[in-house]
Amino acid sequence: QVQLVESGGGLVQAGGSLRLSCAASGRTFSNYAMGWFRQAPGKEREFVAAITWNGDTTSDAGSVKGRFTISRDNAKNTVYLQMNSLKPEDTAVYYCARDSLFATLKAYQAAYWGKGTLVNVSS
Repeated sequence: QVQLVESGGGLVQAGGSLRLSCAASGRTFSNYAMGWFRQAPGKEREFVAAITWNGDTTSDAGSVKGRFTISRDNAKNTVYLQMNSLKPEDTAVYYCARDSLFATLKAYQAAYWGKGTLVNVSS
């Protein structure tokens, strides 16, 4: 059993930065991928970025490329999302997810999900 707890969300002005954290606890996996998703009010959840156990990253969210960076600290079982140049349209609940396979994670079928942290970007 794995538990994921997000933190770091809050209210920030447009152009500002936030760093989200997702701490994983419970059973340890030798190989796993972790990622971030977000869901804005009235919209479907969307993929933001993911990182493999060995540090490879991927993202297909064109709206955040160049502004958001995902990273991980394996020693702390923690994944981060550095968010720079925030825009009001980035306002959403951000969710952390974890799975042994990236393909499963990307398909919104991750084995484990956090409860989310709210990011509210004001104009």
